[in-house]
Amino acid sequence: MQIRVTTAIVVSSSTDGSGSLAYRMPNIFARHPRLAATFALFILSLVWGYNWVVSKRALTYAGALDFAAMRTLLAAASLFGVLAVMRQTSALKDVRGAFILGLLQTTAFISLTLLALVGGGAGRTAVLVYTMPTWVILFSHLVLRERTPPMQWLAVLLAIAGLALLFGSVPDAAGWSLTLALLAAMFWAAGTVYAKQLQVRRRCDVLVLTAWQMLLGGLPLALVALALPGPSIHWTPYFAFALAYNVLLGGALAWTLWLFALAKLPAGVASLGTLLTPVIGVLAAWLELGEIPDAAELIGMLVIVGSLTLVSAQAIRDHRRVNPVMAQE
Repeated sequence: MQIRVTTAIVVSSSTDGSGSLAYRMPNIFARHPRLAATFALFILSLVWGYNWVVSKRALTYAGALDFAAMRTLLAAASLFGVLAVMRQTSALKDVRGAFILGLLQTTAFISLTLLALVGGGAGRTAVLVYTMPTWVILFSHLVLRERTPPMQWLAVLLAIAGLALLFGSVPDAAGWSLTLALLAAMFWAAGTVYAKQLQVRRRCDVLVLTAWQMLLGGLPLALVALALPGPSIHWTPYFAFALAYNVLLGGALAWTLWLFALAKLPAGVASLGTLLTPVIGVLAAWLELGEIPDAAELIGMLVIVGSLTLVSAQAIRDHRRVNPVMAQE
């Protein structure tokens, strides 16, 4: 049984055990799989980049925690649906590990991201959240005792400089949303480092692990949303669209494209391609929401993107395998 994706990529029913999916592609993509992967990565960046605007607008109709819980649990259901259609087992090897990962990458990361969007700009929040690879470098150095090349330390310094420009260019009232976005990036990074340890200890399929950690992390998120009173949900056509966008495009389709790109592209190139995501987020927020960054803010964003480019360039140079869990959810 197969799933047809709107980008003309067909997902086959088998995997390779590492979470990379096997694919068959028609015509020119079949002859040039890297071209297909690059196209998939571009579509992925568009989907994830524009989702910052979609999520920002969705918070007009629902509280951040309510929206976070709904999109997370429904996205988990969509991933389990993908596994079922592919006839792939969804058995989980390490429930405790998936639960801890869920707390880091779902409960904390998604709730903090959406809370940051409540009072912060979509473009600015996107850039700050995507400082995640910088924190992965620091956490890997401190926790995993990994060697950190000079280029990566330069990337860390550039990211800090960009953050200083961003925090210095916004009013004090917006500082709280920036802090939440930065905390979201740190939890995302902590989850990525923990996932690396989890895969070493007990290797499991990435799609299965992602579905379970979203479910196990989404349940506490739902409990918190129920316990804390928030704005009523207004079921408008746009809110329904935003929910469907997050679940079907930002969830099932995006993860399919991400794993496909990782299976076909050289190490580091896929992560370099996702740098388009915060850039598209900034441009979409500029065009649709009227979020025009001032000079210092724009320079800060460019410096941070430059930092992320150095991280990916180092990965390409070292021929390192990209960690699939570094994808956005």
